Amino acid sequence: MVVMPKVMGILNVTPDSFSDGGEFKTQKAALAHAGLMLAAGVDIIDVGGESTRPGAEDVPEDEELKRVIPVINKLAGLIKRKKSKAKISIDTRKPNVAREAVKAGAHIWNDVSALTHDPESVDVAAELGCEVVLMHALGSPKTMQDNPSYEDVIGEIKLWLATRIAVAMAAGVKSDKISIDPGIGFGKRLEDNLTIFRHLSEFKDLGYPILLGASRKSFIGKMDGSEADNRLGGSLASAIWGADQGADILRVHDVPETIQALKIWDTIRHVD
Repeated sequence: MVVMPKVMGILNVTPDSFSDGGEFKTQKAALAHAGLMLAAGVDIIDVGGESTRPGAEDVPEDEELKRVIPVINKLAGLIKRKKSKAKISIDTRKPNVAREAVKAGAHIWNDVSALTHDPESVDVAAELGCEVVLMHALGSPKTMQDNPSYEDVIGEIKLWLATRIAVAMAAGVKSDKISIDPGIGFGKRLEDNLTIFRHLSEFKDLGYPILLGASRKSFIGKMDGSEADNRLGGSLASAIWGADQGADILRVHDVPETIQALKIWDTIRHVD
């Protein structure tokens, strides 16, 4: 049965993210944007201090901590004052950043490396006991778009995610804390991304909630020539397709518009 997905709003406190780099890098701007997402009814706010766009360089841990921890502290207070049920997610590959983020008020560790970036990651995830999103990526952000190729994109991603789930659980991560993400745009050609969309429901075979992150990504521009800041229509179409295929969480830039689109989609599908 297809359920109404949760909406995860993106809050990039970075100077170089592919779509909104620098727009929310100050604490004041970040919290103002978070307030708008909360007012729209967002379920999760995903705070990131390191761009993972194709070709991105690594950010030193101390710099990433300086970017995200003060914002998470303030955001946790804002959520409490507004009596919201929204959760905070930390988008990081670094276990110490995840540890400090959880201390500051984060509930979810969203890791684009699926706990492979650092040898300590799986043990830290188990220690924290927080929710964890395991995402498939082919290589690192710096190299992932250097001629990626697959023989069976769905089968290969499913096997890789199943392996990462097994590793996480062997380290002590609880099964009910795990979600998976097939990694749209992370080491994928246009045809790979479209195949993932067409077969997204097959990831349900793994038995875990599916996060879909397609908002404003380059596959949209490859189809219609649009730039990252002009992909609202493509992002909404991707979100509704994902919802219809059974995505449990939609990671998006445009929170109010996505929530409106989902409400209309949900109302239409329940009309007799």
